[in-house]
Amino acid sequence: MLGFELDIWDYLTFLAAAVAGIAVIVILLWIAGLPGQIAIARKHPEAEAVKIMGYAGFLAVVPWIQAFIWAFKPTDVVDIRRFPAEEARATEEDIARLKGAADKTQTKAPAGEKPVSDSDTTR
Repeated sequence: MLGFELDIWDYLTFLAAAVAGIAVIVILLWIAGLPGQIAIARKHPEAEAVKIMGYAGFLAVVPWIQAFIWAFKPTDVVDIRRFPAEEARATEEDIARLKGAADKTQTKAPAGEKPVSDSDTTR
């Protein structure tokens, strides 16, 4: 059809080009998700928004840079609907959900409470 035969070197060239293309796509997806992974690792209270902004703003570059900076920014959440212990617990639940560990049960006591032992109840 083309006037010449395809040999093993032609097929190896096609394979190398396909592997290189897949590697480029994987690297670009990893870079796009980097702000979200940083926010999750730093337990950012708005980690999900940072993650979405990292992927959505990757092609436009400027929103991705903003998401990258936002992932490192220390954020204090002031929510008048919840007390600080409840807010910290909600943030921990969100981070666990984003990491994929939402189905695990927590056995730790909340941040402001002291765990009760059996010897404390018998006095």
